[in-house]
Amino acid sequence: MTGADSNIVEEIFNRTKEDLKKMMPVNIMIIGKTGIGKSTLINSVFRENLAETGIGRPVTQHLRKISKEDVPICLYDTKGLELKSETQEEIKDEINNKINELYLARNEKDYIHAIWYCVNANSNRIEDLEIDLINSFASNVPVILVLTQTIGKSGLAFQKKIEEMNLNVRAIQAVLAEPYEVSSDIVIPAHGLLGIVGKTYEVLPEGVRKSFINAQKVDIDKKVKEARNWSTGYIAGSFGAGFTPVPFAQATVIVPIQIGMLAHITTIFGISLDKSLISGIVASIGGSGGATFLGRYIVGNLLKFIPGIGTLAGGLITGTVASILTTSLAMSYIEVMRKVAIAEYEGKRISNQDIAIMMKSMYEENLKRPKPEPVF
Repeated sequence: MTGADSNIVEEIFNRTKEDLKKMMPVNIMIIGKTGIGKSTLINSVFRENLAETGIGRPVTQHLRKISKEDVPICLYDTKGLELKSETQEEIKDEINNKINELYLARNEKDYIHAIWYCVNANSNRIEDLEIDLINSFASNVPVILVLTQTIGKSGLAFQKKIEEMNLNVRAIQAVLAEPYEVSSDIVIPAHGLLGIVGKTYEVLPEGVRKSFINAQKVDIDKKVKEARNWSTGYIAGSFGAGFTPVPFAQATVIVPIQIGMLAHITTIFGISLDKSLISGIVASIGGSGGATFLGRYIVGNLLKFIPGIGTLAGGLITGTVASILTTSLAMSYIEVMRKVAIAEYEGKRISNQDIAIMMKSMYEENLKRPKPEPVF
């Protein structure tokens, strides 16, 4: 890899780190009795195994705060919570006081944005004490009632019973956070995780939705949609940069726009940052002869894939050409990140070499596809 390519890798890496630091964390409080599967739920929804033993620090007698570097989320977990009539008011006041304390600090990044109140569906009952707690919390924060360990007809019947109670909650979601083995031949698959991600996303303020998309690992399509939405701004920027035609050899004026776009997409997907992975991708679309994303490499390699472009008189790059190149880069990179994210969240790994090959193939294929005229 050339010095120019190395600089681009470093810049993408640093820009991604900067984007992560700028993201306002989404704060979710997870409330429920001990042993109902909160830790399993947390690790099934969010990346980086946030509920590992030892992670988190006590903030009150019954609450611990869970956070991890480069994951833009803070979870407030009710550790060791046992609901007894003699301690109910104490617990309710403790949690509400913490919520109010965070609001009174007037620092938006500390606000509690949603509460997951968890009840074990197998218990087939919700106590009056819990209903009182839910009503108390719902006056300040959107509450989603999560029915954990929901299995079979009894679980579905319990969900229907809960729905008929018209509780003061924004949504109800039945969940089985991980597969349940009935026997060596029968395994009930996990379910409900997409639902809890979708319902939580809907109640979150706009300013922390991107952080939630980054932190969750369940709905990859939501990451893809967010990345495509954000990339349109960069594509428009490249169109503007190329609006006044410039020589192909000077096409590197568009590189900063593309670097920002790739960093932003990487941030949205929330995969583990790996310079060697980024290096492989840069090399795969930048060639090995000292070219980067554009510049001389466009003249000798990329433009031949765009029908009718390679023969443009005067060797000029226009806004349309710039937007085609940037669109193809965005769509290819998003698809690669989608596959990398799926593999990573399943505990698998795609080699950097295979990722580079995949990126090169997708980029060239996307360049060949007919593109609509850009409208900005």
